[in-house]
Amino acid sequence: MILRNFAALLAAVALPFSALAQAPEYQDLESRVHLVEAPAAVQAPADDVWPFAASDLPVDPEYRFGVLENGMRYVIRPNATPAAQGMVYLWVNAGSLGEDDDQLGYAHFVEHMAFNGSANVPEGEMLRLLEREGLAFGADTNASTSFDRTVYMLNLPRNDEDLLDTAIMLMRETASELTFDPAAVAREIGVIQAERRVRDTYQLRNQLADIAFNFPGSRLADRWVGGTDETIDAATAQRLRDYYEAHYRPDNVALIIVGDFDPDRARQLVEQYFASWEAPPSDPPASAGPFDTSRQGETEIFIDPALSEAITVARHGEWIDRPDTVASRQDRVLREIGYGIINRRLQRLGRVDNPPFRAAGVVTQELFHTGRTTNLVVQAAEGEWQRGLAAAQEEYRRAVEFGFTDAEVMEQVANLRASIESNAAGAQTRHNNDFITGALTLLADEQIPTTPQSALERFEAHAPSITPDAVIAALRADIVPLDNPLLRFTGRTAPEGGAEAVRAAWNAGMEVPLVAREDTALDSFAYDDFGPAGTIAADHVEPLLGIRTITFANGVKLNLKKTDLQEDRVAVQLNVDGGQLLDTKDNPLATAMTNSLLIGGLGAHSLDELQSILAGRQVGLNISSDDETFNFSATTTPRDLDMQLHLFAAAIVDPGYRPQGEEQYRRSIQNWFASYRATPGSALGNAQAGIIADNDPRFSLQSEEDYLSLTFARLRDAISDRFANGAIELALVGDFDEDAAIDMVARTFGALPPREAEFRDYADNRVRTFTADRSPRIVRHEGEANQAVIRMIWPTRDGEDLRETLQLELLQRITQLRLIDSLREELGQTYSPNASADQSRTYPGYGTFSITAEVDAALVDPARDAMIAAIEALRNAPAQEDELLRARAPQLESYDNLLKTNNGWMGLVDRAQSQPDRIERYVQGRELLQMLTPEDVQQMARRYLDPAERLEIVALPEEGSAE
Repeated sequence: MILRNFAALLAAVALPFSALAQAPEYQDLESRVHLVEAPAAVQAPADDVWPFAASDLPVDPEYRFGVLENGMRYVIRPNATPAAQGMVYLWVNAGSLGEDDDQLGYAHFVEHMAFNGSANVPEGEMLRLLEREGLAFGADTNASTSFDRTVYMLNLPRNDEDLLDTAIMLMRETASELTFDPAAVAREIGVIQAERRVRDTYQLRNQLADIAFNFPGSRLADRWVGGTDETIDAATAQRLRDYYEAHYRPDNVALIIVGDFDPDRARQLVEQYFASWEAPPSDPPASAGPFDTSRQGETEIFIDPALSEAITVARHGEWIDRPDTVASRQDRVLREIGYGIINRRLQRLGRVDNPPFRAAGVVTQELFHTGRTTNLVVQAAEGEWQRGLAAAQEEYRRAVEFGFTDAEVMEQVANLRASIESNAAGAQTRHNNDFITGALTLLADEQIPTTPQSALERFEAHAPSITPDAVIAALRADIVPLDNPLLRFTGRTAPEGGAEAVRAAWNAGMEVPLVAREDTALDSFAYDDFGPAGTIAADHVEPLLGIRTITFANGVKLNLKKTDLQEDRVAVQLNVDGGQLLDTKDNPLATAMTNSLLIGGLGAHSLDELQSILAGRQVGLNISSDDETFNFSATTTPRDLDMQLHLFAAAIVDPGYRPQGEEQYRRSIQNWFASYRATPGSALGNAQAGIIADNDPRFSLQSEEDYLSLTFARLRDAISDRFANGAIELALVGDFDEDAAIDMVARTFGALPPREAEFRDYADNRVRTFTADRSPRIVRHEGEANQAVIRMIWPTRDGEDLRETLQLELLQRITQLRLIDSLREELGQTYSPNASADQSRTYPGYGTFSITAEVDAALVDPARDAMIAAIEALRNAPAQEDELLRARAPQLESYDNLLKTNNGWMGLVDRAQSQPDRIERYVQGRELLQMLTPEDVQQMARRYLDPAERLEIVALPEEGSAE
């Protein structure tokens, strides 16, 4: 596995409930996407390149594996979720670690050149070809390069054979036929440098400094994927080809095909296109090391004005070779339970009154099959690093010394069991992504794809032996003891006393006496009775899409759509009247703390108590303040739907409003304001709405003091009436019994006191204007001196007229194509120019159209000229028919595929009663879109995009900053 992102780990351990998390046996802990497992029917010979013969795990028989005579591998997995779609990935077992000293950044450069011409596809034509087939660049056509691999990705919106043929043909072109035209290479240098410039943020600089400190002298420290200015500027077609031909060889490449395809035909196409590929065998992959496991006692201080305060404690150890077997997976489960318990303890500490830290966690990660590292990371409040480090250090030491309690293990096992059972119950409708992840993990880590049912059987056999003693033994065998560790402090201000003070604090913490943790008794869920079940006042089936709409006598609206798209999954969404429409000019931050309300738990249970009480339940509790409503969302199972509804009902009847939420909110605000101008994009984005609105406080960033002065008491005053009386619309989509679900809602939301039957209009607060002052504006950022962003914005209209909305969306897509062609491909000035059309349905008459380019600060003027030229061209002449085709095809595919997922359905079901025209617009939209012409697009450009009427905002470095 590659170095894992610890921020992702902290986010994961902060999840309130199990939330359909995957079992460790299935889990790719880097992406948290569950793995599916590969064919027991396949009999692997002893010299096979696949790891099956060395494992006793049963391979998922639906996978098909093969090796061509030239050594190239392929993985095919038929799957019909989503229906009639598919994915084709090309995996190359090489990344930046394989570069020579004068090739730094070339693995990534080669990835870019895959879109710049091959033997049979002229430069620039690959993307155009795919766009005509309905694939959108970025969303459906993409690639990524990391330290040890390069992956090319095509997400096919249809499963017709011709499109599959085209996809596999293009992957062959990418694998062996790139041309590396010198002129194309020269143009792409500017794009690569633009991408390097955009990615040169305080986060990246901190990450690179962290790698350099932890792994000095290693290839890992010297082979950042982006390369250097010098090596990129010196790139030649020949040196790129040298890298390409050294690593893009049949035995170093695999093709993955997942989706609703005939597997025999897919295999024939693989052989047709790839069997003729000839190249010598590749060299073994380059090591990421050497990693010095003896390093200890070193301390680093890294300061950046945008960084929040944190300490990372680390020790490195030898890599442990664990072949993927039944026994090793059982051991992995024990280890992950152990880490889960430690992180659960740390999570609790982060939620007490006046918590010692914002977040903390422990993880041991594998390093490219070369070593492993144990990290204890503590994210502290400003100036509180000592307190945070001491608390986390003590909890880490207590766990390692004394182990775990029965209750702690039981909680983890309950969540684990629920996840595995849910995986098995939903096995037949797993998403294509799951099988792609399974194939990639097989190729990279030799993890066998099995089936959810076999995992459940193994778990049931293993569960009786999952004891506190077994868990702590597995953890102690894996964790690298943090004795005299490497310490790294990051923050805005150096700690008083410097590195010596950080080391002294750690040493002092090692001397603190420890006391074992005791089990605590758990309460039962307090919210099991909301009163007599409600009665139904109205029950209809909407005629266009068959959405069932019910109104209870108390005014609660319920919308249901039963689907078979995902077995054992139910999407639940609750909308409560109010949202950001409660924010007024006099009280513009009325709902600003809503997202933190969850941290306060419920009146009868803290969030931590809820997490333990609901262990083993597949439920979630997420809340946000949207434009018009307070939105609660979760995905559950049919078994836990009743509990999910009880949880949501309790959240609006009795929110916790505990001080822990206030404290975490304030700490987040302080860190946010420290970095809100750290990049040009963030500086511009945070200033833009206020500029457009002439500083209307509802849409403008307020002072840090204003946000810090907010309290839950003020939030309660703002939202309690809406929670108690506001209109409610509840939506269920997925695998459930309608009658049973209606009964559950009747006993929860239907049992609540009468509520307003309709969502309020809030007419006085729906006024939003676009400034009449179109003078150019400059905002200053605190990033690098060569970074700038230029954005041009025009007022348009609201989204009520469907035809004009579609015209503007089509104009946006064509503008995006033009900007990519001019600013990126022709001029090489920017990495990812953007066009955006936003037609509001909350604020009558309000809408915007914008174009954006991130450029070198010295190139703002030519970039401006190119952007205006693109807009003038769109106004002066209709778009070409091919441009219209390439822009419209992905939109049409989106219409065709929207209702193949529960999430797509939810966008129509959630407000089916209060906003029924959404359904009508969807039904009419595809036909209207097909009718649009180049002249319609030109009409929008001429009506709205007058360059003289643009609002231009440029983000530039602070005055006086120097490169």
